[in-house]
Amino acid sequence: MPDPKYKHVLIKVSGEMLAGDAGFGVDTTTLNRFAAEIHEVRDMGVSTCVVLGGGNIFRGIAGAAAGMDRAQADYMGMLATVMNGLALQDALEKRGCYTRVMTAIKMDSVAEPYIRRRAIRHLEKGRVVIFAAGTGNPYFSTDTAAALRAAELGCNVILKATKVDGIYDMDPVVHPEAKRFDTLTYHEVLNRRLKVMDSTAVSLCMDNDLPIVVFDLNVPGNIARAVCGEAIGTYVANDAGVA
Repeated sequence: MPDPKYKHVLIKVSGEMLAGDAGFGVDTTTLNRFAAEIHEVRDMGVSTCVVLGGGNIFRGIAGAAAGMDRAQADYMGMLATVMNGLALQDALEKRGCYTRVMTAIKMDSVAEPYIRRRAIRHLEKGRVVIFAAGTGNPYFSTDTAAALRAAELGCNVILKATKVDGIYDMDPVVHPEAKRFDTLTYHEVLNRRLKVMDSTAVSLCMDNDLPIVVFDLNVPGNIARAVCGEAIGTYVANDAGVA
């Protein structure tokens, strides 16, 4: 494996990815493989943060669509991300990889409250830091939480782990003729309304010149490949021609 291109990364993983083929809950095989790949990256000397979604347990926007109060549903979704964070922490620490779960909603019995300087200190000590409960505010996605935390902590890149091998002009599952992009600018993502991240998250990355790499998490070893700068997905930046 070549030397890492990025020394300080934030990995964003949707909750659905943790469900594996079951489609709901946490699949331990998928979780353990994910933990092994994070541990590998950490052992490469890369400062590593993780933001998890909660869609494998509860999606706030889905609850709102079913008639729930949107803010209430979003808070339930934030709690789902805490459950995922604790599951990942358990999988990592069983591998000897020290972690901290930090939450945007105070719950001292199970995790630390998010404090930026404390998070930086954990990273300096070589711990993997898992950020849970989104931003702590309804109406903001975990993609936006990932962009916010990455900007706050000076990360070099957001690694957006998905179930497809990059960004397409159409849903490749529904449209086999869909075209995959190797590179895109933030403006192109926003203007084309491509569904890689919500517009708030993309705009925050654009304003802070924070690149996004979108890649397929289902291919073993892809996290390390993304960290090393291999062209395995779609690269999004202000100057997308320089990956």
